[in-house]
Amino acid sequence: MKCWVCSRQARGYGHTDNRHRTGQAQRYPLDWVFCSERCQKAFHAMYGNWVRLKDDLVDSKGVTMVNLSEVEQNAMVKCLKAFGDSAGAIGFKKPLGDYSESEALAVIDAIVTCFTQAMVEHHEKSKYPPVRGLPEVPDPMANPFADMENDLPWEDAK
Repeated sequence: MKCWVCSRQARGYGHTDNRHRTGQAQRYPLDWVFCSERCQKAFHAMYGNWVRLKDDLVDSKGVTMVNLSEVEQNAMVKCLKAFGDSAGAIGFKKPLGDYSESEALAVIDAIVTCFTQAMVEHHEKSKYPPVRGLPEVPDPMANPFADMENDLPWEDAK
């Protein structure tokens, strides 16, 4: 099974829905499994916020967001190229509010696909520890714009 949060291989972390009694099938959702304690905690933070919203118990502060890690922030930066490509196909002069449903979904799909792929690449790369004696491979997340020299349409060429 894959982790519900990041899609890595699940490693024994699970969740029980204590709103249901012991022995009921709804208490043990099979797809709510996780690869690490970090993903399990992230899920519980989101799930707790959802339950509070559903039960209308949110106070004036609103729902708290899970803090982004450095890897997630780098993955978001990596998505700028996908966003630029999909928005460029539609036209940069067209305001976001004028996008049709299919155009907006195309942009969302490009960004979500790129973000998910960046996270999977990072997790696949970090799955195995480095082997002593082999040369270090440069981190592809260090400079996501390395292949984009003068390719940002919203910046002036210098």
